Amino acid sequence: MVNEEESLVELTMKEGYAVLTMRKEPVNSLSLVMWQQLEQALDQLEADPTCHGLIITSGLKRDVFTAGNDLMELYAPRTTKERYCEFWITSNRFLCRLYRTRLSTIAAIKGACPAGGCMIAMCCDHRVMTNTGNIGLNEVQLGITVPKYWGLLMARLIGLKATDKLLMTGKLVTSLEAKVLGLVDQVVEGGAAAVIAAEKVMSQLIRLPHAAVAGTKRVLREDFCTAWAAHWTAEAEGAWAFLCLPVTLRVLEGALARLSSANRPQPKL
Repeated sequence: MVNEEESLVELTMKEGYAVLTMRKEPVNSLSLVMWQQLEQALDQLEADPTCHGLIITSGLKRDVFTAGNDLMELYAPRTTKERYCEFWITSNRFLCRLYRTRLSTIAAIKGACPAGGCMIAMCCDHRVMTNTGNIGLNEVQLGITVPKYWGLLMARLIGLKATDKLLMTGKLVTSLEAKVLGLVDQVVEGGAAAVIAAEKVMSQLIRLPHAAVAGTKRVLREDFCTAWAAHWTAEAEGAWAFLCLPVTLRVLEGALARLSSANRPQPKL
C-alpha cells in the first residue's frame, strides 16, 4: 500500500477552473488513498466560489490515464472486509459526486483508460482522448461482474445495445472506436494536446451561466445518483463475498502474477 502521507493528486488553479493531475507511478492504480485524495480535491474545489470547472488528467511517464482499481484492494487475503467496504463506498461516492457536481468537468485522457479510469472519464461532462489509447469496462475478462451502476452509466452515454456488446466481453475499444460510439468526444495526438484541447473546451463551458448548468445537471442526473447511492453499501457486501470465492481468488492471483512479471500497464478492475 502507498504511504498515506504521500500526495497522489496535484491541483493547479487556473482562471475559473482547476486542473487535477493524478501522479502515482507506474499506472495510477486507484487505491483507497487515491480515491480519498480525489474526493478531498473535489471537496476543495466545490467549496471555492471562484472555481467553476475541473479537468482531470494524468501526469505519468507512460501513456496511462489510470489502469483502474488497485488489485491489492480487491485481493481478499491481503485486505479485510471492513477496508474493502470502505474502499468501495469511497470510490463510488466520489464517482457519483463527480457525475453530479456543479462544476463543468472534462477528462483529458492520455493512453490506457480501463475500468475505474473509464468510470472517472464517463462521470465527466466531456472527454478528450489521445489517439493511442483504449477505454472500457473490462471486468468480465478478469472474472468479475461489472458493477451495476457502472454499466448503467455507460448505457446512458452510448446506449444499451452497444453497452451490452462491450460489457459482456470486457472489450476495450480504441480511442477512434470510442469516438464513434460517443464514449469520448474528441481524439487528439499526444497527452499535451489532450490537456490543451480540454482547456479550450473548458474556456467555453465556464462562460455559461453557472446556476443554469448546475440546475440542469440536477434535473438530468439526480434521480440516477440517488439510486446509485442507495445501492453501493449492499453492493460492497455482495462484492466482498464474490471476491472471497476460490474461483475469483484464482483469477486475481493470475492478474497479480502478470503484474509482477511484466513491465507494462495491466488492465485493472
